Amino acid sequence: MTIPHPTPHPAPFLPPDPKTAAGSRIADFARWAARHQGAKGVPDPTDYQALHHWSVTDLEGFWAAVWEYFDVDATTPYERVLAEEAMPGARWFPGATLNYAHHALRNLHPDAPAITALDETGSGYEITGRQLRAQVASVAATLRDLGVGQGDRVVGYLPNTPHAVIAFLATASLGAVWSVCGQDYAPQAAADRFAQLEPTVLITADGYLFNGTAHDRRAASLDLAAALPTLKATILVDHLGLAWPATRVARLTVPWEDAAGRTEYLAITPVPFDHPLWIVFSSGTTGLPKGIVHGHGGVLLEHLKILGLHCDLGVGDRLLWYTTTHWMMWNLVVATLLTGAATCTYDGSPAPVARPDVLWELAARHKVTVFGTSPQYLLAMAKLGVDPAVHDLSAIRVIGSTGSALPASAYPWVRDHVGAGVQLASTSGGTDVVSGFAGSAPTTPVWAGELSAPNLGVALAAYDGAGRPVVDQVGELVVTRPMPSMPLYFWNDPDGSRYRDAYFSAYPGVWRHGDWITLTSHGSVIVHGRSDATLNRNGVRLGSADIHDIVERLPEITEALVIGAEEPDGAYWMPLFVVLADGVGLDESLCEKIRDAIRTGASPRHVPDEILAVPAIPHTKTGKKLEVPVKRLLQGAPAEQVLNPSAVDNPDLIAHFAGLGAERRQARRPHTPEGVS
Repeated sequence: MTIPHPTPHPAPFLPPDPKTAAGSRIADFARWAARHQGAKGVPDPTDYQALHHWSVTDLEGFWAAVWEYFDVDATTPYERVLAEEAMPGARWFPGATLNYAHHALRNLHPDAPAITALDETGSGYEITGRQLRAQVASVAATLRDLGVGQGDRVVGYLPNTPHAVIAFLATASLGAVWSVCGQDYAPQAAADRFAQLEPTVLITADGYLFNGTAHDRRAASLDLAAALPTLKATILVDHLGLAWPATRVARLTVPWEDAAGRTEYLAITPVPFDHPLWIVFSSGTTGLPKGIVHGHGGVLLEHLKILGLHCDLGVGDRLLWYTTTHWMMWNLVVATLLTGAATCTYDGSPAPVARPDVLWELAARHKVTVFGTSPQYLLAMAKLGVDPAVHDLSAIRVIGSTGSALPASAYPWVRDHVGAGVQLASTSGGTDVVSGFAGSAPTTPVWAGELSAPNLGVALAAYDGAGRPVVDQVGELVVTRPMPSMPLYFWNDPDGSRYRDAYFSAYPGVWRHGDWITLTSHGSVIVHGRSDATLNRNGVRLGSADIHDIVERLPEITEALVIGAEEPDGAYWMPLFVVLADGVGLDESLCEKIRDAIRTGASPRHVPDEILAVPAIPHTKTGKKLEVPVKRLLQGAPAEQVLNPSAVDNPDLIAHFAGLGAERRQARRPHTPEGVS
């Protein structure tokens, strides 16, 4: 299917500012690479497409340039950049030893803020570079005393506060392996992840804030500790000021104040480039979550690239990106430190009822230069009538948006209510690579509803049904050459079969991500949603995101979910589920307004068969709509086979959508006259 455009090369919503582009770090990198790494095909440092072409045709030259430009400090040098290119199994920088934690701490000014801890009340405190290093050294010594060594696992059950950052860096400094999830996970859901890892130490907090409520997680923390039999100790964080009960603690416990309050020298352990750094987990919507293992060196290079070049972060900058600790964006929040910039942690709701604009207020107060959020947040701000511009946001250079594609309707709102010259960076990536496949940079144009370009070093393509690359045509998102931050392996997958099946079964040797995209002839990327949730009405395919974008622009609709479900008799049922704004009822007038918006704004062939009001749309814990599981529920698959309730933000919705599917099947069942069998 071809995506039409008004002209072959439509005018961008926001062209790059020539002065900003020329002075950016990515342009400086392009000039440096041309001098030192033979990037002769990049005569103009602001020519992003030429730079990207070089970055994916000369992988060794590009990644060597990233290494040298950011002055990666290896204890032993690498033998070559890419010893084996085949996927899976690419071998990057063999021979090199280094440590992520060393690079996160080395560029911080001792007396300047490294972390600003914020919460939804508007309060906060700062940790300087010197204080951060001291606390990391202390926690590392405590972990070492508790028996943690190279390769051991340390897990965190923590909100997004500095404690999680400090604990991670301390763990990494020892060559141990980190994993974390937020405290909105039930203890069993956290245990489903952590028990697989056989951790040595658990670090957990007494609770977290959300929407005006302090959530007590002391009992949940102790239940989790009891479910992890390999623990040698638990470190207890006093975040909310609640007293820990003395009776239920069976094993050794250490107060955070003791763990982080020692005076110690930070001795950082060099590890091989591909030594495990952290384990992040898939959403676990079906079965146990998959543990995805990433390495020190691959993450270091990828995050230097995306934050230092694409986001233009460096010394003097500050990043505030709303996230939870179990979303991959937390990993990027920590990685801000690699660039010498300061980072912010935030505990609470992104838009608490009492102060829905609190993130903008904090961004203004702390002179944030990169502000990150989700499309749902920006759309909600518009519908709530929040005007961020009442605060002084002049420091903001970049608004990042991820989790799903940013609808075109959000672009004018950001321009008018945040800043006309702000780079609006819609990005798409995944926990799988703990980074992005496509996004933006100071040297790229911005097109409304589109991602500006594939990221540097990402050999992105769209494959048609025959496995051929296509342009201006919808296809499967694939990556044809390796990235350093692709997983080392899945945890408990000794023969690599689960890893290969997840990404390389469709196209051997080529990464298939599962998204449906268009690469445009003007260089941008359009994300249409999950490829396994594609709407296929009479052979005409459309991405679900294209429908959601249209419907969620309507002021009466808070959120929408469209499903295309094949039925046993060959019929195709395409319902649209909508969450209504307060005080709005779903009458025929509104239904016709919705149908007309889809008919004129998306496709007349994809007007839904039914429009149904629902109390909410189910999401993963990281905010992604559960399109495929809902489809399977509507088709009659048993709920226990479709969804793990612990992976859903609102588990009660499982029964609701399963009931809607049962009603549909009952209504379509042939009527049998009484007395006939």
